[in-house]
Amino acid sequence: MVDNIKVEYTKTPFGELILGSYNDRLCLCDWRYRKMRFSIDNRLKSGLVTDFIEESSNIVEETKVQLTQYFNGERTEFDIPLLLIGSYFQKRVWNALLQIPYGSTDTYLGLSKKLENQKAIRAVAAANGANAISIIVPCHRIIGSDGSMVGYAAGLDTKMKLLKLENALNQSQLSLF
Repeated sequence: MVDNIKVEYTKTPFGELILGSYNDRLCLCDWRYRKMRFSIDNRLKSGLVTDFIEESSNIVEETKVQLTQYFNGERTEFDIPLLLIGSYFQKRVWNALLQIPYGSTDTYLGLSKKLENQKAIRAVAAANGANAISIIVPCHRIIGSDGSMVGYAAGLDTKMKLLKLENALNQSQLSLF
């Protein structure tokens, strides 16, 4: 019997998420109605050579608990076992995102420098946009080099709200909006 990616949809104060686990690890925590939904889902299915099944799991339930705590301002770090499905480069970018602390931001250029490939800004941006584990792998913490809000799967308004929740914006950034 082949294991499936167990998925469940959940509403949050910031929008609806699709959560998915595979073999007791979270592989999906993403905005249900994002533009790249089809390609991200297909990457997960082909990478794991399986399909989605709507069914809960212990990991999905624990993720919902920890996300609720995060949205309520009671959690600043997640301790969910993750399964990152992507290329070697994408995984490097996503692991670098995991190093950006709660309440902080970075830029594509800063992330490129941390990966010791300063010219990879566009590739870093593309990997950031392909992140399947939003919030927990904090792609929302990436801002423009000038402090501006740059693309986010759930929209810039949601990104702004997440960064405000984390108190990650300084006053000059707040005045831009």
